[in-house]
Amino acid sequence: MIKKSLLVLLMVMMLISIVGCTKDDSTSGKSSDGDSKDNVTFTYFNAASPGKDLNTNETTIGKIFEDQTGVNFKTEYLVGDINTKIGTMIASGKYPDVLVPDIAIDKVLDAGAFIDLTELIDEHAPNIKKLYGPFLNQMKDKDGKINFIPFAAKQGFIKDPNITQGAFWIQRGVLKEAGYPKIKTLDEYLALIEDYQKKHPEVNGASTIGFTALTYDWRFFALSNVPNHLAGYPNDGEVIVDIKTHKTDVYADNDITKRYFKELNDLNSKGLFDKEAFVANYDEYLAKLASGRVLGFFDYGWQVQQALDNLKVAGNDDLRYMPLPITFDGQKDQYIDPPAFINNRGVGITVSAKDPVRIIKYFDNMVKEENQKLMFWGIKDETYSVDDKGKFYQTEEQFAKTSDEKYRDESGLNTFEYYWPMGDMLYSDGNAWVPGKQPEVAQVSYTDGDKAILKAYGAEVFSDLFADPDDRPWYPTWSAVIEQGSDAQIFGQRKTDLTKVYFPKLVLAKPGDFDKVWEEYIEEFNKLDAKALEDLMDKVVDDRIKAAAK
Repeated sequence: MIKKSLLVLLMVMMLISIVGCTKDDSTSGKSSDGDSKDNVTFTYFNAASPGKDLNTNETTIGKIFEDQTGVNFKTEYLVGDINTKIGTMIASGKYPDVLVPDIAIDKVLDAGAFIDLTELIDEHAPNIKKLYGPFLNQMKDKDGKINFIPFAAKQGFIKDPNITQGAFWIQRGVLKEAGYPKIKTLDEYLALIEDYQKKHPEVNGASTIGFTALTYDWRFFALSNVPNHLAGYPNDGEVIVDIKTHKTDVYADNDITKRYFKELNDLNSKGLFDKEAFVANYDEYLAKLASGRVLGFFDYGWQVQQALDNLKVAGNDDLRYMPLPITFDGQKDQYIDPPAFINNRGVGITVSAKDPVRIIKYFDNMVKEENQKLMFWGIKDETYSVDDKGKFYQTEEQFAKTSDEKYRDESGLNTFEYYWPMGDMLYSDGNAWVPGKQPEVAQVSYTDGDKAILKAYGAEVFSDLFADPDDRPWYPTWSAVIEQGSDAQIFGQRKTDLTKVYFPKLVLAKPGDFDKVWEEYIEEFNKLDAKALEDLMDKVVDDRIKAAAK
């Protein structure tokens, strides 16, 4: 009996020993110091943009990163409503290892879903510290914690050859028929559109639309921001910042706003303003631009790129758009963003993460310059070349390859082009961080029509027509973190709600009723606490100026 018991005990001990030595793939990434190179897969959820769910090691670049670190990410992208998806995560307390929450970031922060990265970066991420060094203080919350890593830590400055930010866009055929005039003012711009529409009331059998606007959902800023730009200021969101005094001013009730909406009211009274502008959704807006019916609009290049690309593919150059730096009276424009660090969006490691050290080390590896070049430029001699002076460029074949969506998916250029820790602007060797900002690459992409209109305006790239940005170390104020439930946040929400009611009324009112509607709007606006936001933004500007001086 004793022998039998000893035999059973021995077998149990052997079994425990075997189990203890057996590798568990599901937890092989767990390492106290993160030095393990055993392969491990973490989860990554991106709520900011559509994409293809995949394992990063299925892409060329992702496989290289896995070979370097042992880490693979299973990526998932948002389908459906962002607030519902993030709300479900918060309610369950279960998160992916890595999360990009985009506009739901405040909810994620309030839920305590991100871990503090301060110590991880300090102990395990020398390359992140180097790249983000000037911005580390700006990355901290009021408690001194770094909850997420913002995108695009800018190094130096280079002007984007193409216009991805704000502009007044006009159909090239309008400019062509007028002899390519050099127009700078809003009056000149609108007069061109009015004259052309009178001569061409239809396009491809459909009525011509003189001017439209994007007003759908959160993209309403494409309408409300315009007076600020026309007055010669960059996109600081809700406020204008005086470049000399550094004082902020909410401009939604200013004369510049009244002036712009009076212009739109006049357009509407002449039948030049799009009747569907205030009811169309985003997809309908893009489809309308791509139809060739719209002569002009204001928007940010990144919001309309899909429509611009569709028009380019269609091949009718007269129906494509030209970006112009229009201001009220021809004053210096500030459409091109000054160097800025946007710290209210980013990628974070969640409380559900299996091994935060392995993840931060992966991030640290990916921000090495050679890996950033891999992420954005691709593979040397396959997707880009280097001349004898070290300048990166692309041949037409290389440009075509990196423009092909199938190749971009397979290589990982799409997967890694944004929403990870990254730099921007210039590498230490003087090359642009991303190919699109290298003038030589932009010029390779230009069609004969692009080259012709640029030549007509004496420009080599489209941004040549726009003024260089002034130095604004506080820019942009819209990236400031505003506490939920604060007076400033409540003002911002109520102001947005109010403008969504009254701005359409101002545009669509009978011309004789415009002043009356404006006065009603101002009466309601004055009930709001604009000073709460201005006081907060004054402090934001002051703090950022002081931080930049250190």
